[in-house]
Amino acid sequence: MKIDNITLAFWNKIVLKNVNIEIKPGEFVFFIGHSWSGKTSLIRSLIGDFKPQFWDVVLDNWGFLYKNLNEDLLWAYRRSIGVVFQDYKLMESKSVYENVAFAMEVCGYNDKYIQKKVPESLEQVGLLSKKDKFVSELSGWEKQRVSIARALGHNPNIIIWDEPTWNLDPDTASDVMKIFDDLNKEGKTIIIATHDKNIVDAFKKRVIVFKDKEVTADMKKWVYEL
Repeated sequence: MKIDNITLAFWNKIVLKNVNIEIKPGEFVFFIGHSWSGKTSLIRSLIGDFKPQFWDVVLDNWGFLYKNLNEDLLWAYRRSIGVVFQDYKLMESKSVYENVAFAMEVCGYNDKYIQKKVPESLEQVGLLSKKDKFVSELSGWEKQRVSIARALGHNPNIIIWDEPTWNLDPDTASDVMKIFDDLNKEGKTIIIATHDKNIVDAFKKRVIVFKDKEVTADMKKWVYEL
């Protein structure tokens, strides 16, 4: 995808301006920056949730995300991306299996595919043995893995996550990042916004720096440096 000179604003207050970024298929990219620097706003734009005030997001098929945005296009686009939310957005009163299955039902998959794919996704994050547990019975780390499994359910090409390790201890953070490293090695594009210096420094991937509502640096094999 290509972020083509977009400017984002809330009620005419600029939160990010004149951003140009191209992310190629299979890349692993960190967005870093202080709070309110604009990185989360850009992620919202990338998932079809925050329309730019100016210009657009150009998709891999050279279509424009927002120029002709309608429900059908948005639905199709969201099937191509996996989003892991910071607050999980899980249904606590439903089982692990039901949470992953529901996300796939919303995307329009049939029962046969869901019955095949849900166990595969849970196995991928090491939670198949807890598929019948209620989400309310899980630890925070286990809930996070359910969120990852839900994002993987429709086999997305791009996976986007805002602050994956904000509430995790260093060992658990390392475990969750291992999952994403493996997904990247399978060819998936990974985009992560984070304040976690440890994981950025450990992985040394492409790092894009946000400061004062602009992109101020874009470096390959870089570390956390503001």
